[in-house]
Amino acid sequence: MFAVVRTGGKQYRVAENDVIVVEKLAGEEGETIVLGDVLSVGAGESLTIGTPCVTGASVAATVIEQTRGAKILVFKKHRRKKYRRTHGHRQRLTALRITEILTDGKKPSKTKAAPKEAAKPKAPAKAEAAQKAAPETTPEKKATPKTSAAKNPAAKKPTKKADAAKATEK
Repeated sequence: MFAVVRTGGKQYRVAENDVIVVEKLAGEEGETIVLGDVLSVGAGESLTIGTPCVTGASVAATVIEQTRGAKILVFKKHRRKKYRRTHGHRQRLTALRITEILTDGKKPSKTKAAPKEAAKPKAPAKAEAAQKAAPETTPEKKATPKTSAAKNPAAKKPTKKADAAKATEK
């Protein structure tokens, strides 16, 4: 069974267990996403084409990773006018693994939602440990006033030029 799905302004032909890279979609790693813009669904000899979408059809996919594409450089120049501009761009991308192609309004099975919950408690525990350890390791410094010759103008040493000028005056 295969389906043609539209996302990010592009169309992708997908089947179960395919991995596709699409423009950024909201979702964390391991989360299930439902793609609702299914343009056609086919199985063997039969093919259903939507107008523009197939009613009741959807594709369930699991987010593998959120990544960025290769850097693209855009260079503009006007000759003999001292005009040059260079801009770089990296597109944000989402890698998806197609888990199910659903028809007749069925709902996707939720199997990969558990890793997201397991990751949440780890981050606050590290932050709390860092806050507890920080005051113990860094001793408090008391502010002591420092007196230096640079801050007190009367304590400055005269320069050689000033000494020479005084000697010529006498």
